[in-house]
Amino acid sequence: MRRHQDPGLRKVQAAFRRCAPLFQALGDPHRQSIVLLLTERERLNVGQIAEAMPLSRPAISHHLKVLRQAGLLTVSRESRENVHALSLDRGLAELRRLVELAESSCT
Repeated sequence: MRRHQDPGLRKVQAAFRRCAPLFQALGDPHRQSIVLLLTERERLNVGQIAEAMPLSRPAISHHLKVLRQAGLLTVSRESRENVHALSLDRGLAELRRLVELAESSCT
C-alpha cells in the first residue's frame, strides 16, 4: 500500500532538487575559494584566479564551469579574455524558497 505524501513535503523536495546543483557546486573547497575571491575582486579571468590559487589553469577552468552550470557565475568576453563574475541572485532566490517551504512545512 502506497502512502500519500504531504503536498507541502513534495514542494520542499522539489525545491531541494532545484538547489542540489548549488549545494554540489559550493561543496568543494576550491570552488568556495573562487567564490570568495570573486566577492573581493568582482571580475577576474582564469589567469588572475590562477595567480591567487594553488591550482592549474585547467583545474580552475573546470571549477569555473561547475560554478557557471550551477548558475553562480556569468562570463563575459572582454578583448581576448573571458571574465568571470558572481551571479548569485537566482541561486539565492532558490535557497530562500527552499527555506520558506521548509519552515512552512515544519509548522
